[in-house]
Amino acid sequence: MHQQEPPSLRTTIKRIPQRGNYERDIIYEILDEGLVCHVGFVTDGQPFVIPTAYGRIDDTLYIHGSPASRMLKSLQQGIDVCVTVTLLDGLVLARSAFHHSMNYRSVVVFGKATLVQDAEQKLVALQAFTEHVIPGRWQEVRSPSRSELAGTLVLSLPLVEASAKVRTGGPIDDEADYQLPVWAGEIPLKLTAATPIPDSRLHTEIKAPTRANA
Repeated sequence: MHQQEPPSLRTTIKRIPQRGNYERDIIYEILDEGLVCHVGFVTDGQPFVIPTAYGRIDDTLYIHGSPASRMLKSLQQGIDVCVTVTLLDGLVLARSAFHHSMNYRSVVVFGKATLVQDAEQKLVALQAFTEHVIPGRWQEVRSPSRSELAGTLVLSLPLVEASAKVRTGGPIDDEADYQLPVWAGEIPLKLTAATPIPDSRLHTEIKAPTRANA
């Protein structure tokens, strides 16, 4: 049985609520498939939305970056943050311009981020970032040095207030429009990896990671 948290006022889907989903498994599945999140916050009266990489461990999302980052410097002050991840699955073409849509899976997370100060937890979070992009990569590369760890901030965001929203299927036209001589349907979209391009100084006998060839 899937765990489903009751939605908060902020995570309750109001626009087309039947597309909302609050099951942990669905939320985690979308987060694990995505590669980029957008972090929204307000500082000094100015709103910002910053795209960045992320990692997830159980019910916690981690983001990281330079100590000079305005985003990280702001978030570690305990301000409210909104993080979103969206996977685009297809373009939905209807018979009318009004009913065109997209198929997607998205997650919205609200909360307050906390600075990770424990060195061991910080290293585990950095491993999660790397493994999120290329599973197995952490074991292949050099681990961060002490100076690199000191020069990286890691923030954690609990996935307590989180919800998913999903659209699937074809277009929904007005009944009268189904007789129009216009093509309608879905154009599926998928993120795929192209042929890896080796670094110019790579030894020729070293092969690309398996996922990079997907």
